[in-house]
Amino acid sequence: MGVRHFNFDALIHKIKENNWEVHGMEVYYIGHGGKSAGSDKPYSGQERIYVYGDVTAHRYPIYSATKTITSLAVGMAADEGKMDIGRSVLAYIPEKTLSALPEEAKERYQKVTIKRLLTMSVPGFPFRPEGESWLRNSLQYPVEPEKTVFDYSNVSAYLAGVAAANALEEDLYAYLQRRLFQPLGIENPPFQRCPDGYFYGASGMELTVNELSRIGFVLMDEGLYQGTRILSEKYVKEACGIRQMNREGGYGYFVWKYQDGFRISGKWGQRCYIFPRRGLMITYLAHMEEGSEQLADCMWEMIADL
Repeated sequence: MGVRHFNFDALIHKIKENNWEVHGMEVYYIGHGGKSAGSDKPYSGQERIYVYGDVTAHRYPIYSATKTITSLAVGMAADEGKMDIGRSVLAYIPEKTLSALPEEAKERYQKVTIKRLLTMSVPGFPFRPEGESWLRNSLQYPVEPEKTVFDYSNVSAYLAGVAAANALEEDLYAYLQRRLFQPLGIENPPFQRCPDGYFYGASGMELTVNELSRIGFVLMDEGLYQGTRILSEKYVKEACGIRQMNREGGYGYFVWKYQDGFRISGKWGQRCYIFPRRGLMITYLAHMEEGSEQLADCMWEMIADL
């Protein structure tokens, strides 16, 4: 196992040969075992060994990779004792909204825990929230909490973010600025709000390739960033493990299982692949409405035997 065998030039050749719209890519190698000791060097001593394209100059939409950032917010709120992911989402909904819900909806959503939202294991949500009030509408869909199956929806991430904001009694973007973005050196990333004014936790953010790598390092280093504790090791291990099976191999808390590691993922080619046992992390942003999985397959071919 060793990154010296990673054929980065061959991967870039494939990208160019196929005219794939890849904005930029970074490859980092920490070393065998994956966990760094933390230091004053950039990225806790991780070494960036390959760079391609634009990794710092421009921000690009990261789509559903936003969900992983929402998961980090939930984890930080839980670490602070402000939130219990085992409780119902209704425990973290404003009283005004809660009192206006029909009794049938209250009975149904009382069974929907934050953890069930994080694992996308509540069937019955539409793909995205809608209407004049996303919050009100999102609490009235005919979900089936008695069933535990993987059912991917932006509504799950949106509700988890709303719940975190109410648990913290703080605007979630402001909280992320203070607790995540500023410590990671990420300055005012663009984001989206819902019609009710909440941070849209499912999509809508923009980052550079390098900024997405910084989010990845928090997971790679089990909650640390440059030696500073951002998130508890316990939450990171839960978030990046398999909590709900799906056809892709498993899902954690808005984190996807991938081969012998895991990934942060957005549609059309926004990826941060983390392989702790290999000490390897690969981040890229792309705009590939078709073929994004082919790029992932090419990447895996280059590292499968490392």
